[in-house]
Amino acid sequence: MAKLYFYYSAMNAGKSTTLLQSSYNYNERGMDTLLFAPALDTRFGEATIYSRIGIQKKATPYSAETDLFAEAETSLERNPRIRCILVDEAQFLSKAQVQQLLGIVTELDIAVLSYGLRSDFLGEPFEGSSYLLAWAHEIVELKTICHCGKKAIMNMRIDTDGNPVTSGNQVQIGGNDSYVSVCMNHFLEAIPLHKTRSISS
Repeated sequence: MAKLYFYYSAMNAGKSTTLLQSSYNYNERGMDTLLFAPALDTRFGEATIYSRIGIQKKATPYSAETDLFAEAETSLERNPRIRCILVDEAQFLSKAQVQQLLGIVTELDIAVLSYGLRSDFLGEPFEGSSYLLAWAHEIVELKTICHCGKKAIMNMRIDTDGNPVTSGNQVQIGGNDSYVSVCMNHFLEAIPLHKTRSISS
C-alpha cells in the first residue's frame, strides 16, 4: 500500500535537494514522477523546484484552488508510468489539499512525498504542516544547524541589516537574504514565546 510521507525541517536543511534526489532515484529505475511546487514562488521561473546546491527541475504549479487529486488522476491517465508524487513547500497546502494527498495514496495507490516547514517566522504552525504532522503515514525530520552549532528547528525572518523581524504576513517568499535557521534558544531571544503565554484560571 502506498503511503503519505512528510519530510519537515527548518529552512536550509536540504528539503528541495532531497526531493529532487528522490525524484531522480525513481527516474533512474524507469519510473516517472509528478512534481508540485507553489505557484506563488516565482523566484526561479514558473513552478521550478530549485536546490541551493544548483540543481533544479520544472514542476506543476499549485495554488489554494488546485485540486491535487484531480491533477494526479489526470496525469496518471496520460502517463501510467508515474509511480510517485512529490510536493515542495508543503506548508502552503490547505487542509483540503492534505486530504486530497491522502486520497491519492489510498485510491490511486501512488506514494506521495511532501516536504515543508513545520512553523513560520513567529513559531506559528502552517495549516498544511499541521495536518501533515497529524495524518501522514511517515514523518521524517531533516536536520540543519544554528550558527551556534546546535540543531536548528526554527525559522527566523530577518531584515536587510540581519535583525530579527517580529511582525508581518505569515507568507513571505525568500531565501538566505530573508531567513535564517536557528535553535530554539536563539529564536526565543527574538520571539520570547515563553513570556507571552496565556494562563487560564
